[in-house]
Amino acid sequence: MAAVSFQSVSKTFSTPRGPFQALDGVSLDIQEGEFFGLLGPNGAGKTTLISILAGLARATSGSVSVLGHDVQSQFADARRQLGVVPQELVFDPFFNVRETLRLQSGYFGVRDNDAWIDELLDALGLADKASANMRQLSGGMKRRVLVAQALVHKPPIIVLDEPTAGVDVELRQTLWQFVARLNKQGHTVLLTTHYLEEAEALCTRLAMLKRGRVVALARTSELLGAASANVLRFKTDDALPPALAQVARVTGRVAQLPAQDAQEIEQYLAALRAAGVRVEDVEIRKADLEDVFLNVMAEAQEDAQREQRA
Repeated sequence: MAAVSFQSVSKTFSTPRGPFQALDGVSLDIQEGEFFGLLGPNGAGKTTLISILAGLARATSGSVSVLGHDVQSQFADARRQLGVVPQELVFDPFFNVRETLRLQSGYFGVRDNDAWIDELLDALGLADKASANMRQLSGGMKRRVLVAQALVHKPPIIVLDEPTAGVDVELRQTLWQFVARLNKQGHTVLLTTHYLEEAEALCTRLAMLKRGRVVALARTSELLGAASANVLRFKTDDALPPALAQVARVTGRVAQLPAQDAQEIEQYLAALRAAGVRVEDVEIRKADLEDVFLNVMAEAQEDAQREQRA
């Protein structure tokens, strides 16, 4: 049995400009114990998909189940299996941290939960904030509480929607260590993130969305293995030759060129020398998930344009 199953899920919103299709026939299964990543640009449909999973939105068509429980017809059973960390900072200003977690435990009928609450507070660096009112916490601390709330009833499936957006490095490290430990203990984790290095390091399998459609679904190692073998990276203040500019990824002074082999790297360097482009900090690295992601998104865009022309 899949931990989470999306079957032909579509979602259309009514807007002043007419219908907007946020999801278009999404089908994928997440197995028990997986650390699964859901990636895509802004507006790809990731949060909409999670909202349907969590019961916050209703699919226009298709079905979603959690450990065999349909999220619409068996919503209470499905919801008990989930711990969801939302993007938005949502908190009750009338309670302190410990009271917030006790209240969240009560929503799921969990009594005498202080031992687990103490473990969560300690693991997430909140032990010294247990008696602090939620209004007194920084944004990063509030996000830690959201994570603790999602885990307070020990759900078998943990859903993390951009959990480290706008937080400090310390929290990111603390959170991933704790979540990785839970995953090793058998918890299923579904993660959406724009930090692709996190997804590459943590997720065993990935799905990529573009305009509400799944455009890639495979093990992380398989996606990386199908990418260009190497990337030539360097810094320059000069403009690249047009032929190289078409294939380069440029961020400020940093340019990166995909290369299949050493011969192609030498061709790039020769073209740069011939054009008089001054380079520094030259290095050759393996392709990473960011390279894969950009290639997949570009191919999906080309496919969409061909469909429109047809």
